[in-house]
Amino acid sequence: MKQALALLPLLLQACGVAMQDVQVASKAVAFQDCPVDLFFVLDTSESVALRLKPYGALVDKVKSFTKRFIDNLRDRYYRCDRNLVWNAGALHYSDEVEIIRGLTRMPDGRDELKSSVDAIKYFGKGTYTDCAIKKGLEELLIGGSHLKENKYLIVVTDGHPLEGYKEPCGGLEDAVNEAKHLGIKVFSVAITPDHLEPRLGIIATDHTYRRNFTAADWGQSRDAEETISQTIDTIVDMIKNNVEQVCCSFECQPARGPPGPRGDAGYEGERGKPGLPGEKGEAGDPGRPGDLGPVGYQGMKGEKGSRGEKGSRGPKGYKGEKGKRGIDGVDGMKGETGYPGLPGCKGSPGFDGIEGPPGPKGDPGAFGLKGQKGEDGADGEVGRPGSSGPPGDEGEPGEPGPPGEKGEAGDEGNAGPDGPPGERGGPGERGPRGTSGVRGPRGDPGEPGPQGDQGREGPVGVPGDPGEAGPVGPKGYRGDEGPTGPEGVRGAPGPAGPPGDPGLMGERGEDGPPGNGTEGFPGFPGYPGSRGPPGLNGTKGYPGLKGDEGEAGDPGDDNNDISPQGAKGAKGYRGPEGPQGPPGHVGPPGPDECEILDIIMKMCSCCECRCGPIDILFVLDSSESIGLQNFEIAKDFVIKVIDRLSRDELVKFEPGQSHAGVVQYSHNQMQEHVDLRSPNIRNAQEFKEAVKRLQWMAGGTFTGEALQYTRDRLLPPTQNNRIALVITDGRSDTQRDTTPLNILCGPNIQVVSVGIRDMFGFVAGSDQLNVISCQGLSPQGRPGISLVKENFAELLDDAFLKNVTEQICIDKKCPDYTCPITFSSPADITIMLDSSASVGSHNFDITKRFAKRLAERFLSADRTDLSADVQVAVVQYSGPGQQRPGRPALQFLQNYTVLASTVDDMDFLNDATDVTDALNYVTRFYREASSGSARKRVLLFSDGNSQGATAATIEKAVQEAQQAGIEIFVVVVGRQVNEPHLRVLVTGKTAEYDVAFGERHLFRVPDYQALLRGVFSQTVSRKVALG
Repeated sequence: MKQALALLPLLLQACGVAMQDVQVASKAVAFQDCPVDLFFVLDTSESVALRLKPYGALVDKVKSFTKRFIDNLRDRYYRCDRNLVWNAGALHYSDEVEIIRGLTRMPDGRDELKSSVDAIKYFGKGTYTDCAIKKGLEELLIGGSHLKENKYLIVVTDGHPLEGYKEPCGGLEDAVNEAKHLGIKVFSVAITPDHLEPRLGIIATDHTYRRNFTAADWGQSRDAEETISQTIDTIVDMIKNNVEQVCCSFECQPARGPPGPRGDAGYEGERGKPGLPGEKGEAGDPGRPGDLGPVGYQGMKGEKGSRGEKGSRGPKGYKGEKGKRGIDGVDGMKGETGYPGLPGCKGSPGFDGIEGPPGPKGDPGAFGLKGQKGEDGADGEVGRPGSSGPPGDEGEPGEPGPPGEKGEAGDEGNAGPDGPPGERGGPGERGPRGTSGVRGPRGDPGEPGPQGDQGREGPVGVPGDPGEAGPVGPKGYRGDEGPTGPEGVRGAPGPAGPPGDPGLMGERGEDGPPGNGTEGFPGFPGYPGSRGPPGLNGTKGYPGLKGDEGEAGDPGDDNNDISPQGAKGAKGYRGPEGPQGPPGHVGPPGPDECEILDIIMKMCSCCECRCGPIDILFVLDSSESIGLQNFEIAKDFVIKVIDRLSRDELVKFEPGQSHAGVVQYSHNQMQEHVDLRSPNIRNAQEFKEAVKRLQWMAGGTFTGEALQYTRDRLLPPTQNNRIALVITDGRSDTQRDTTPLNILCGPNIQVVSVGIRDMFGFVAGSDQLNVISCQGLSPQGRPGISLVKENFAELLDDAFLKNVTEQICIDKKCPDYTCPITFSSPADITIMLDSSASVGSHNFDITKRFAKRLAERFLSADRTDLSADVQVAVVQYSGPGQQRPGRPALQFLQNYTVLASTVDDMDFLNDATDVTDALNYVTRFYREASSGSARKRVLLFSDGNSQGATAATIEKAVQEAQQAGIEIFVVVVGRQVNEPHLRVLVTGKTAEYDVAFGERHLFRVPDYQALLRGVFSQTVSRKVALG
C-alpha cells in the first residue's frame, strides 16, 4: 500500500508530462511529423495517347492509376512517436510540360488533386522525358519539406522513343544523374505492353525502384488489375520503410526522474545531426552579383511567330564620283600563222559517151588532079599587146598620224535600279556588364533552432561500371561528285602541214586595146632552102577488093595428126531478143503486218512507251510512333521511286516536264516540304540530297492538316497527271485535328495511301487509309488505292517498287502495235497440242501457254456481225486413242477463264506420236459438234513424224478433214522434221506442193521459247483468222 502511494506522484507526473506533450504536438506538428514529398510525372505523348482506340483511352488508364495511388496515401504513426504525412503533386508532359497541381498536403488536398488529374487533356505529341523529370525535381525542391531524404518522383511512361530523338534538356541520363545528386529517389512505372525496358531502367534510381511496376496494361490480361494494385502497394510500402529509417534514427526517451549525483566527465561526443530549419527570417541585404553560370539547356521550340510588317523603303543612295579614265592597253601580239588549207577534192570523171555503131566500109576514091599554086595571102593584122608584168614591191608604211583631241565628257546617266536587300545582320556584341546594385540592410538574425541528434555517417558509394559502347551508326550516303577540274595548259602548235596542191588555172584574160604601130613594109623574099630529109614510110594501104573464086585444087594427103586449137574468135554481135519464157512459180509472201510491226518496234527507238509528264507527291508521317529507323526507310523509298521512274520509265524531272515534292509532318503546324520547283534546287540530284537531309520530327499525328498543307503548297494548277503517295500508320489524332482526311480528293489527282505497322507493331487503321485514298466517293478520275504493309522494310522490296512505278505510269502513252483480228462469220477453232515423248514436259508447258495466248486473242477479237460467234477447243494428242479431253468431255467454249482452266489441267502424256489418228479424232468431233455455217479451222502442232504412218495414210486423213470443211494450219518447232509429211499435212497432196498456200498455213520457229517471243502469237492468230 505504501509502495502504491509512493508511485502515485510519479504516475501523476507522467500523465502531466503526457498531456503537455499532446498540447505541444498540436502546436508544433511540423517538428514531430515526418513529411514525404511525392510527385507524379505522367506521359501523355503520342506513343501513349494514340496507341489505343478511342484515342486517349490509355491516358485514362494512367489517370485512373494515379487517382488510385493518391487514395492509398494515408498517414502512419511510427513507434518513435512521429507521424508520416504526405505531400503530393503531379504534372503531365509530351513535348511540353504542364503542372497539374503543385505539392498539396494530404488528406486535405486529396480531392482537389484527384479532380485536377482527372481533368487533364493529353498532348499527343513528342516525348521530352528529360525535361519533365527536371521540372518534377524543381517542384520537389521549391515546394517540398526540409527532408531531402523523403523526396520521391514517380515517372509513368512507356520509355519511347529509344533512339534518334532530340532531348532538349540535356538527355535522360543527365536528368536522372541530377536526381541522384540531389538525393531524390525515382520510381519508373511502365505503360505496357511494348514499353522500352532499357529506358525505364535508366530512369529508375536502381533496379529496386523499377522491378515490374505497371501503371496501365491495355492488353487487359487476367492479372493486369492485380499487377497494378501490387505496384501501388509495393511503392507505398517501400516509401514507408525508407521514411521510418530516416525519421526514427534515434530511440524515444521517457520523462526524466529526479536528478542523480553528478557523474564523472565523459568523453567528447560525436558531432550531432543538423537541426531542423528555423523560421524564415526577414530578407537580408542583396548580395553581390554571382559569377556567370553554366550555359543552360536548349529550350523547347517556340511557336512560330507572326510575319513582321514590311519595312519602309530606304533613302536613295548618293551618286558616286565619276571614275578616272583608264590607261590605254598595250597592242596585242600578232597571232600565229594559220595552218594551210586541205587540198580540194578531185572532181569525178565525166561519163563516157555512147559508142556509135561502126559505119559501112567505103570504096577507095580515085586520085585527084594536082592543083595550081595559090595567090599570096593578105598581110595579117597587128598582134595583141603582151601581158602585163609582175607587180612591184610593196612600199614601206607611212608614219602614224598625230593623236586626236580628247572628246568631251558625256552626260551623267540615270540612277541604276535599287540593289537587292542586304543579308540579315548577325547578333550584336555582348553589352558591358551592369553595375552592382546597392546592398540592402541586413536582416535580423533568426531564432536558433533546437540542437539536432547526432547523425550517422553514410558509407562511401561504389563507383559505377562504365557504360556499354553505343551501337555503330548507319552507313553514310555516298558523297557528292567533285567539281570539274581546271582546264589543262594549251598544247604547243603542231608542225606545219605539207604545201597544198597548185590551184586551178585561171580564166583567160580579156583582149587588150589595139596597138598604135604602123603597117610595116613587105620583107625580102628568102632564098630557097636545102632539101629536107626523106619522110617516114606511109601506112599500110587498105586491102583490095576480093577476087573471083578460083577452082578447087586437088585433094591433099591424109593427115592423122591433131591440129592445134586455133585462136579464139572475136565476140559476135548481140543476137535478136528471143521469145518470152513461161511464168515462174509464185514466190513466198512477204512479211505479215504483225511481223512488220515487230520489226518497227525493234528498230525504232522513238517508238517506246513514254510516262509523263507527271506530278508525284510523297506525304511522309514523321510522328513519334513511326520511329527513326522507319522514317529513314521511308526517305530511301522516295529516292528509289524517283530513280526508277527516271531510269525505267524515262520520266524527266526538270522544269517544264515532270515535278516531284515531299512533305513530312507531325502535329499542329509541324510540316516541312522539299519542292523540285524551289529556287535553291536545280535538278533531281539536289532534290534527292534535300530529301536525305530531312530530320525525324517525332511528334503527334495530324494527317488531315498535313494533307491540307500539301494541297495548298505543292499542288498548283497543271495539266500533268498528279499522284500523291501518303505513307502513314493510319492513326491520325482526329479528335484534335478536325481537317477532313479526304482533303486531297479531286478529279485531277490520284491518292494512294500506304499503311504500315508502327514501331509498336500495331496494324495500320484501314478506316482512315480508305478515307485518305478517296474510297467510297464517286469516281472523278483515276480511283484511289489503299495498301497495307507489315513493316517499313517491305517498301524497299523490288517487286513492290516495280508495282508502284507501274501504277504511277499506268496511263503511259504507247503507240498501238497490236495487229487486230476480226471475224466476219462464225468460226470453230481447235488447237491440237503434241504431247508425245519427243516434245518433253517442259516444252509441253510452253505450248500450253502459247495455246492460251491464241485462245484469248480469238475469243476477244472484234466481230463485224455480233451474231458471228467464235468458239475454241484445245486438244492434246499422243499415241493411238490418246486424245484428251475425251469425246464426251470435249466441247467448244466461249469463256476464256473456263478454257484456260481446262488447258492448265492437262498433264503431259509422254507416249508415241500418231498424227493420223489425231486428225481422224478431230474430224469426227467437227462433224458432231460444229454447225454447218461456221468456218472450221484446226491448228496442229507437229514435226511431221508419226509412227507407222506413210505419206499416203496422212494424205487420206487430211483429205477426209478437208471434205468435212476443215482448214488445217501446222506449227513446226525445230529443224529435225519430216518435210514430205509436213507438205502433205498442209496441202493434202503428195504429188505437188503449192508454195504460196504452204506459206499461209505453215509456221516455223527454231525452238519452243520462240513461241512466246515477239509477235509470233499475233501473226499465227491473224493468219488463222483470215484463212
